[in-house]
Amino acid sequence: MNLIGVFTGVGCIIFAMILEGTHPGALINFPAFLVVVGASMSACVVQFSIKELLSALSHLTWLISPPRFNMYSQSELLSSMSAIARQQGLLALENSVGSANDDFTRSGIQMIVDGVDKDSLATLLDNAIQVEQQRLETNAKFFESMGGYSPTMGIIGAVLGLIHAMSLLDRPDLLGSSIAVAFVATIYGLVFANIVCIPTANRIRTLNAKLALYKYMTAEGLVSICGSENTIMLKRRIAVFTGIRAD
Repeated sequence: MNLIGVFTGVGCIIFAMILEGTHPGALINFPAFLVVVGASMSACVVQFSIKELLSALSHLTWLISPPRFNMYSQSELLSSMSAIARQQGLLALENSVGSANDDFTRSGIQMIVDGVDKDSLATLLDNAIQVEQQRLETNAKFFESMGGYSPTMGIIGAVLGLIHAMSLLDRPDLLGSSIAVAFVATIYGLVFANIVCIPTANRIRTLNAKLALYKYMTAEGLVSICGSENTIMLKRRIAVFTGIRAD
């Protein structure tokens, strides 16, 4: 659904042009697109590694299908595992690995089954969360940087267009259209930054915060299970994250 915002923003700009009597085709200019998007991407390649670039681009799918975190369902899974561990022992949790919906939870359950102690489990899970948060923050910074570079690249594109327009001073019939095309790059830069790049960066940060909350709750529950705490205590621990009373 978030991709709709991009199309809506661009649509509003195009509709405004039509209301002003300008044909939307005036915005179609490949050299301007190349300067803004290509040069901005190139600047980011200087700042980020190719691996970080590919990772960031892969998260564009979050605009179409963002990850979902069912806190209630996860809390129910943790509570049921706590009951199993109390009744049948920690080794019985091996059958619960397949019930987990994400790799983080499956990894945590497997570590409990393998005999990792409570303190080591807490450290390992916390480190995993921190590393993923840092990786996703780098992805957000990539798009944020693109949003910072693209308006400047738009100005560069406009200057290049004006240089071409100045060469047509002896042809007044072409001068007006050449100047108009020159400013298309500026529009590309501003639109690309404020409708695509910066909102995408903020979207990744929002989802990163939700993901961290989900995983911190999971880690709290798994550590409680590893420490053989009773199910009521586990529910009290995760109630902080879910807002569900531990009755």
